[in-house]
Amino acid sequence: MTSQNDKRKFPPPWVFSIYFAEGFPYSIVRQISTVFFKDYGASLEWVGFTSLFGLPYVFKFLWSPFIDNYSTKRKWLIFTQITITIFVLCISILCLKSNPLAFVGVAFLVLSILSATNDIASDGYYLEALKKEEQSKFVGYQSLAYRLALILGGGGIVYLSSKINFSGAFLSSSAILGAVFVFHLKFLPNVEQEKAKFISLFKSISKLKLLLFVVLVALIVYYFSNNKDVLVNLPKYPIVPFSGLLIIASLALFPLLFPLLKTKLKEKKNGYSESFIAYLDRDKMAVFLVFLVLYRLGESLILNMLYPMLKTIGFERGDYGIIYGTFGVTSSILGGIVGGALISKFGLKRVAWYLVLAQNIPNLFYAILAHIYEGDTLLTNSKFFVTSAFVVIETFGAGLGTSFFMVLIMRSTLKEFKASNMATATGIMNIASSMVGLFSGALVNKVGFSMFFVITFILTLPSMILLPFLPFLDEAKTLD
Repeated sequence: MTSQNDKRKFPPPWVFSIYFAEGFPYSIVRQISTVFFKDYGASLEWVGFTSLFGLPYVFKFLWSPFIDNYSTKRKWLIFTQITITIFVLCISILCLKSNPLAFVGVAFLVLSILSATNDIASDGYYLEALKKEEQSKFVGYQSLAYRLALILGGGGIVYLSSKINFSGAFLSSSAILGAVFVFHLKFLPNVEQEKAKFISLFKSISKLKLLLFVVLVALIVYYFSNNKDVLVNLPKYPIVPFSGLLIIASLALFPLLFPLLKTKLKEKKNGYSESFIAYLDRDKMAVFLVFLVLYRLGESLILNMLYPMLKTIGFERGDYGIIYGTFGVTSSILGGIVGGALISKFGLKRVAWYLVLAQNIPNLFYAILAHIYEGDTLLTNSKFFVTSAFVVIETFGAGLGTSFFMVLIMRSTLKEFKASNMATATGIMNIASSMVGLFSGALVNKVGFSMFFVITFILTLPSMILLPFLPFLDEAKTLD
């Protein structure tokens, strides 16, 4: 690690740039994709099905040890960011097709894999390059850069798409990402020694496994290209939401299965398995893991259905870009900074309940909004003001809750496996946004938007019950 100034008040510029480069592709994959699918005529079920683009963020821990053990985090950052830039440019070109949903959907999925890999490298680089006290101190700035990227993506790019079309908006996005890539290529410091050459990673993958993977992908593409009705109606098959619930339940029950998995992993005797054992084999980790699964269930349901709800009461994507993508994300930035300041001043344990409640209670505001404007599609100045106020309050609370969660996760990582530990925790966290979202559209069709948002609040209760039993809240006590 490079030497640091213990009294440094502000983070180095790369803290902003790497988290901007982390947040901007995420906004394309998780924010813009829902708007894109809805405005291109996809059903409400399919809009909810865009949660599948979140799967790589969930399972990124599966390949995170490779980033710890091969090359350097800096090189991984450079490689993934230029590739992301190219894929966003490809999406811009695909938007020119007459019916681009299927093609752009596949491109979004590939982009999400690249973006998740970039997240692993970014988080690992942050933890490698900064001292432990600086990691907590700068979490607000980290959140600031990330959420500025969400403003530009979910606000600026969505609004731009309403003025020039999606193709031009994605072209602009690729130019922004390319500029960040060039900055990192020239100015991102080297902070670690290379453990193994990047090329040796590919040599470690057997040709048979690679061939089987290519054949599997080809068979899937062939099947759906000849069975388009199955693809169109895929979200309506019961197996899809039930599989999501099964995965969530499996993760929640994972601590009970860990002793068996631990025995299997120890037989492997490699860095990949060692990182998982070291991270998970500690006291109170069972409670921590269940909390990771449950914490963002309610918020995850909101993510896919907010724009469709606003559209039913008279808002178009340009309005959504202003209200949520700009006002809302700006408010969440302020919430993240305030949360980081409160944690720094009073300690995580003393402010935990305040930050978590601030995130969860405002979910009910959307239920009120959906109820009072149900069936009213006329967009008036008063409706715009009331909606903006509700969104600002909810997103400010979400920023407070995120600052709590990220500090908690960073405290859980072990020094020798920072990137893979961080990826494991955030991957489990993201299971909610991907799996719960699979049936968000079907749930709205069953109960309506107002009751839907009430349910999002009810789903936050189990994680709050676990809050008093969590490890890592007390800074003086660690589980290393």
